[in-house]
Amino acid sequence: MYKYFNSRALRWMQTMTFAIKEINQRSDLLPQLKLGFHIRDSCDDIPVSLKASLLLVNGQPESGSRAKSCAALQMTVSPVIIGDAASGVSMALLRSLGSFHIPMVSYFASCSCLSNQREFPTFMRTMPSDAFQIKALAQLVSYFGWTWVGVIGLESDYARFAIQLFLQESVQYGVCAAYTHFYPVVLNQQALDELLDVIQMASSKVIINFCSESEMQSILREIRHRNITGLQWIASEAWATAKSLWEKFGDLLMGTLGFAIRRADVIPGLKQHLTSLRPSYIHESAFLAEFWEEMFNCQLNGSVNRHSHRVDSNFDRLPCKGTEDLNDIYSPYSDVTQLRVSYNVYKAVYLVAHALQDMSNCTVGLGPFLNGTCADPKNFKPWQLIHYMKRAYFSSLGEIVNFDQNGDPNAYYDLLNWQRMPDSSLHLVKVGFYDASSSGGRSLVINGSVIQWPVGNQASRSVCSDSCPPGSRIARRKGEPICCFDCVPCAEGEVSNKNDSLECSRCSEDTWPNKARNLCNPKIIEFLSYHDLMGIVLCVVSVLGACISLSFLTIFFTYKDTALVRANNMELSFLLLVFLAICFLVGLLFIGEPSDWLCRIRYPAFGISFALCISCLLAKTVVVLMAFRSTLPGSNVMKWFGPNQQRASALLGTAVQVIICLIWLLTSPPHANNNRDFHSATIIIECVTGSEVGFWCVLGYIGLLACMCFLMAFFARKLPDNFNEAKFITFSMLIFFAVWITFIPVYVSTAGKYTVAVHIFAILASAFGLLFCIFAPKCYIIILKPEKNSKKNMMQR
Repeated sequence: MYKYFNSRALRWMQTMTFAIKEINQRSDLLPQLKLGFHIRDSCDDIPVSLKASLLLVNGQPESGSRAKSCAALQMTVSPVIIGDAASGVSMALLRSLGSFHIPMVSYFASCSCLSNQREFPTFMRTMPSDAFQIKALAQLVSYFGWTWVGVIGLESDYARFAIQLFLQESVQYGVCAAYTHFYPVVLNQQALDELLDVIQMASSKVIINFCSESEMQSILREIRHRNITGLQWIASEAWATAKSLWEKFGDLLMGTLGFAIRRADVIPGLKQHLTSLRPSYIHESAFLAEFWEEMFNCQLNGSVNRHSHRVDSNFDRLPCKGTEDLNDIYSPYSDVTQLRVSYNVYKAVYLVAHALQDMSNCTVGLGPFLNGTCADPKNFKPWQLIHYMKRAYFSSLGEIVNFDQNGDPNAYYDLLNWQRMPDSSLHLVKVGFYDASSSGGRSLVINGSVIQWPVGNQASRSVCSDSCPPGSRIARRKGEPICCFDCVPCAEGEVSNKNDSLECSRCSEDTWPNKARNLCNPKIIEFLSYHDLMGIVLCVVSVLGACISLSFLTIFFTYKDTALVRANNMELSFLLLVFLAICFLVGLLFIGEPSDWLCRIRYPAFGISFALCISCLLAKTVVVLMAFRSTLPGSNVMKWFGPNQQRASALLGTAVQVIICLIWLLTSPPHANNNRDFHSATIIIECVTGSEVGFWCVLGYIGLLACMCFLMAFFARKLPDNFNEAKFITFSMLIFFAVWITFIPVYVSTAGKYTVAVHIFAILASAFGLLFCIFAPKCYIIILKPEKNSKKNMMQR
């Protein structure tokens, strides 16, 4: 069975030995002390790790083991443990070693759960907590608009806590998990089938994977078998720099994005230290022997290695020549271009060294312990060492290293993009970074122009629902994640001016949405204006009617001595023509922007002017009846209805209307009003009557006068005069009634400027009816048929 040999982990071990050697050679750091070490293989297995750690803290040598120290091969108690790489193993060791108070410094365990100082008070690490990596990942997917992502991870404490944190953090960025899936450490075919079925069935092509490179190899192998392409991988820091994956699966990993921990550009001397291994030294360690035999596919003399990681290899290897050199071949072990975890190991060793240095610098009486005592650097307790470790502050290769109250370092990640070079090799390109210490929302910085994507030249889309454009809002789908929604247009009177609005905002009273419903525009102000075509026409007609009335008045005045004019009550005719001209001009008061004073003039002027006209007409009708009655033998009626009585009757009829108007104006007068209810997008400036009773009383009184006039004229229509005016008055009243009876339902059913136009039309139509029915025939006779304008002709029956 194929199993990946972790040569990177071997490099981490060798980096530790290099750092210890470097410190021991320095004169400015721990000049009076020399550091030693014991190395145990955890095998990434909790029982093996527990056994090894207990041996270290108890000072018991393992059978057949080799240990190296500063003085002798005698086994001593280890006051601090550097490791483990895995979060789950670290948690198990901490719980088991808690009673010993042994400090543990991990260089790769990133689970946020380990930041719990109440549960793990002796734990520190040079690896940032996953809490920061998760914040970076949530901002990353949000930056590219990936709101629908798949999240998978190894069935381990590391992945469980990381995925739980991601699901919590991503909510504030509007990112949802299309699915979450955990797979076992041992990826058998059934587990792979379940995982790949989930990936294939989901609509999301963006996948965040929390695992190590060994599990990733199995997953990629099955993806290739199923011929799944176009996936956008987001790597956790555990495999973000695993170049070994590229050798076999580069076509599937091109465009991968991932956060990697801070890199050291170079650790001086490390490359030479790593490649200085020789067969003579390798015999001291079983895993060094295993590495050497795997790397050169040979067998060392006296090797204890009895298994192979090569698929096509057998145990009949040729003996090693002894001339093999790591400088002649490439391996992840000797690759120092991505010194990230190795740099963490380097800092972990220096953390212990600086803590011991601070302990050595303690002044007796001013120490941090009971009664100001200091710890002895050559004979101290583990809990005394952890005190100094948590307060460590030092510089490492130009970087300031310090720790927070949880024992976590400053979080800084490089955003790496897996790019294919012309020779098909992998190039890990830094396309951004995440610095948790940055403020003002600039913790994540990305240079998107240099990113190479799996497909095409831009980031793929990965959303459950398309973005809602301005003018609409998000409507959540019941029972589905918040990223799955429908877009609902804003209701009438509401707008939204950005994408994915949760709510639409209502426009103010004086504004209304545009057609796209993304902007509130000022409402249209509507009133019958002199600039409107309809207003211009009505204005012209009103003036024309007044001019015609005055023209008829001029004709009557010019021919006032003729029989026709004298026979038709000349004085009342003059008054009626003047009042009709006023009625035509009253129509002009209904045009223009309404104001309170204009409204209070408009309706009384209309009521009084028509009351004057109808009262004069009523008086003329009464005169006709009285004139006929006066021709009967013994009748003396006309002396009771002479010119003074006629003027008095017209004024009396008008006085009643004036009283009605005064009461109306004093109680509840008309006034201007901004009507926003009839049409939402329009503000109608209109005159409201104030008192509906007052308005209908004015209109009703005019109707009452008209009815009286009509009845009297109807009774006098068959009088024997050759030119009987009662017939014309009767016909004019019929037109008057037709106009105003039609006006009432139309007036009630319209609004805005059309209501005003209907009112003006009724005024003009009724006035023209009176004008032409009563005076047009007379003017026709006076101007065109002067021979009929004689007393003789008037007296003919």
